[in-house]
Amino acid sequence: MAPLSPASQVSKKPHTPVQRADRAFESDPSFFFACADPGQAALPGGKADSLDETPFETARREAHEEIGLPNINQSFPPPFRVEHLCELPANLARTELVVRPCVALLHSYDEATGEDADPEEAFMPQLDAKEVAAVFTGPFHNFLKPCDEPRGGEDERLPGSPTDWYQGTWTNWNTTWWRMHHFFVPITNQNVTKPRRKSQEQDAAIAELDEEEISIGLERYRVFGMTARILVDAARVAYGEDPEFEHNSHFGDEDMIERLKQLGRFSSVRDPEDLLTQEMFEKASKLS
Repeated sequence: MAPLSPASQVSKKPHTPVQRADRAFESDPSFFFACADPGQAALPGGKADSLDETPFETARREAHEEIGLPNINQSFPPPFRVEHLCELPANLARTELVVRPCVALLHSYDEATGEDADPEEAFMPQLDAKEVAAVFTGPFHNFLKPCDEPRGGEDERLPGSPTDWYQGTWTNWNTTWWRMHHFFVPITNQNVTKPRRKSQEQDAAIAELDEEEISIGLERYRVFGMTARILVDAARVAYGEDPEFEHNSHFGDEDMIERLKQLGRFSSVRDPEDLLTQEMFEKASKLS
């Protein structure tokens, strides 16, 4: 959808919003999230190993390491197959990383059984507790809505109030007002996949997560910041709809990324203490 920008060639960190869809999209596709700790979640993703690695190669490799999805050069067990859909405009993180969202569709319909196969059984038992504490899914279309959408069946029994789904605030970021989205995805109506106990280290990580979830009565995982922004943008493109809450009209941050590149940012060697400042953003915004 969007060509790889020069800035993201230097410091690209693709994230893979992996959609799971059933037959003919009869129900809303869902996204897989990797949860590093209770209450916070992110899309699978990470840094490129080299400048020769494409965004999708990076994204697939990271998804393989984090949630067990077969790598780009590996075959899927039937009936699964993955379809690469598009790349979205790059986003700029506060840590000066350029994130290129790569959107893929995981087909799971089994013509032999007439049902959808479960990827959690096929791939996710390989989860490594050092990488990911838990994997869960979220309903794609709901990332355009301010409340929980009706799911039907057992999914109707969602925790709390429907308005617990979304909160949003405006913040000043790179000389513009940036909408900070917070989504709270119910987990009581789904199976949250966690790593199998294979070592003392993983046992400790899993036990810590379970204890914290029980102690605070956690019923929803929070999806916020850049992850939430990527999901909102992806849903806008996929459904051709505007969100029913306030949002930024533009996609990604490629204009600011290119301006910062003109100022010499995104070099291959960077001082970790040399952080982006409001003054740098203001200077970049004045460039033609």
